[in-house]
Amino acid sequence: MNRTLSKATSQRADGKLAAAASTLRRAIEAGDGDAALYSMLAQIQYEMDDFGAAASTYAQLTERESAHRTAHFNLAVCRGKLGDWEAATESFRRAFEIDGSRSDALLGLGVALIHSGYPQEAHEVLDKYLSLFPDNEEAIFATALTFQQTGRHAEAAEYYRKVLARNPRCTEALGNLVAMFIETSDHESARRYATMLAELQPDSLVAKEALATISYAEGDYPVAVKFRLDLAALAPDQFENWLNLGMAYQQMGELANAVEAYAQAVRLQPDSEHAWRNLGACQQKRNELAAARTSYEEALRIDPHQPATIWNLGLILEQQGESRTAEDLYRGIPRDTPEWCDAIFRLGYLQLLRGDFVASAQSFESCIEQRHQWPEAYLNAGVAYTRLGAADRAKLCFQEALMLRPDCPEAVRGLVALALEAEELEEAHALYQTALEVGEGSPELDYNFGLVFQKRGELEDAVACYQRALAENRQFVEALVNLGHVLKEIGQEEAARSCWDRAISKRPELALAAGPRRA
Repeated sequence: MNRTLSKATSQRADGKLAAAASTLRRAIEAGDGDAALYSMLAQIQYEMDDFGAAASTYAQLTERESAHRTAHFNLAVCRGKLGDWEAATESFRRAFEIDGSRSDALLGLGVALIHSGYPQEAHEVLDKYLSLFPDNEEAIFATALTFQQTGRHAEAAEYYRKVLARNPRCTEALGNLVAMFIETSDHESARRYATMLAELQPDSLVAKEALATISYAEGDYPVAVKFRLDLAALAPDQFENWLNLGMAYQQMGELANAVEAYAQAVRLQPDSEHAWRNLGACQQKRNELAAARTSYEEALRIDPHQPATIWNLGLILEQQGESRTAEDLYRGIPRDTPEWCDAIFRLGYLQLLRGDFVASAQSFESCIEQRHQWPEAYLNAGVAYTRLGAADRAKLCFQEALMLRPDCPEAVRGLVALALEAEELEEAHALYQTALEVGEGSPELDYNFGLVFQKRGELEDAVACYQRALAENRQFVEALVNLGHVLKEIGQEEAARSCWDRAISKRPELALAAGPRRA
């Protein structure tokens, strides 16, 4: 035996692996090209878990002896240990070409192809191996993986069950079954295998994650919270655990706990738009407006294109008295998003409140153009056009609102006001029955209908309207004044004087005015 090889063998036997490796390396560097030296050095490096060095030594050996019977196989194993599966695939393939009787090279090739992302080719290789060794657990497991990766879930489940029949404690098979059934939304099967996995490994993250996911999907949020709390305790630095815990708490309505969970999530991953957005939503529901605003602004800093977040931030700004800033946000929501219509409606309302009736009308028209059957948009457009003095367009909008929602008192009120303004008494009178049908009984509307009946000479109806207005608002001086005029006209002068006296005691200047007035 080569003297160097003998010395290294002795050192290795004494457990002096580093010394043995050094002995062999010096000989090789000195020019000794004995293949056995390379082979032993690589084996010792492998035993020392120095897979990079072992792979380098085996590669040198294959360069010296391209048809070496074991070097390619061992090089493939080392490359697999290093995660270099593409290179491992080529080495296993070369090992099998050199020695077709090496079934372990065939199995290794199949596994390497799986890791390299070639499940179909891996399946063909493994099928050859299983024809020789049909009971090999590793090959059955690897074949199950090829089925799973190619979407053949029924066959994958069958092969994983074969593994479990041989080894009921195979947690890898159970874990893969759980993942596969979660992916296919087969919650019953996923729960069964997750429960089996949890019995073998009570702290299994895979099992708890699956059971939490299933509980959340089925709406059993308290159970989902229980598993999410376990996951957060087992892996407190994992962002997803806190995010999902927050979502479960949020669904339960436990907003304080949800805020706490989301706060931990954003500490772990400050660039998570999702976590900031959800945190803001919970804070907003808790009326923590300043905090919610900060969270939404962080979410938009990360991703400015979030219509729902822009919408919610706009609502907060309104509550904080920053309506003009809110308007700018609403304008920035893209037209092709679900939030656009609501944002433009809100924009129109804010414009209406601050007296920009032209812009308000345009905003509500945009809403109507996008959503034709929207009574509130027609109604508010009618108000804006009324303020602009565009009576014809206002009337059409109020009529459309009333057609879409026949019980809309605001639309009736708007039409009555327009009819009275235009001295269209017949039309105003015709609206009286509509007002009664929709339950519109405000003092102002009763007063206006009193005016209509009074002008038409239907004095008893006028009296009834004025009295209804006064029953709801005893301080309605104009109604008292005009009621007095009508009572005098029908000969009830004492009652008329009583009305005027009451009016004088409240507002003398109106009580002395000649003739009825509109409210």
